[in-house]
Amino acid sequence: MDSAPSPADAPEDSQDLSYRFRDRFDTLLPEIQKRWPEVTHQALEATRGSFDEVVHLISTHSDRAAGIVSVQLEELLHQAGDRTRNLADNLDPLEEQLEHLLDELNRTLRPKLEKPVRDRPLISLAVAAGVGVLVGALLTGGRRSS
Repeated sequence: MDSAPSPADAPEDSQDLSYRFRDRFDTLLPEIQKRWPEVTHQALEATRGSFDEVVHLISTHSDRAAGIVSVQLEELLHQAGDRTRNLADNLDPLEEQLEHLLDELNRTLRPKLEKPVRDRPLISLAVAAGVGVLVGALLTGGRRSS
C-alpha cells in the first residue's frame, strides 16, 4: 500500500525535479547542447533553467515529442547526479588519507617546532617580531609607491 505513490505526491516529485534541474542547469547545459545542437545557447539560457521551458524549447526545435524530451532530460539529470556521487565517493578515501597525513605531521612536526620556542622564548619572540616588521615594511612599502 505504501509502495505506490499517491497522486498528491506527483506534484512534489515534479517540483523536486524542477528544482534539481534548475540547480544543475549550468552544468547540464553543455550536454544538452551536445544532444540537441539545433537549440541555441542563448535560447537555452533564456529559459533560466526552467525544466518545462527547456522541454518545450527542445521539442519545438527538434520535432521530438515533449514526453520523450522530458524523459531524456530526466535521464541526463540522473546521470549527472550519479557522476557527482561517484566523484564524492572517490574523494572520501583521499580525504581520509589527507586527515591521516595531517595528524601524522602534527604529531611529528609540532614537537620539533615547540621545543626551540620553549627552550629560548625570547629569541623566538624576537625572530617573530622581526619577521612581522619585515613583512609589514614590504606591504607598506608597496602601498606608498602606488
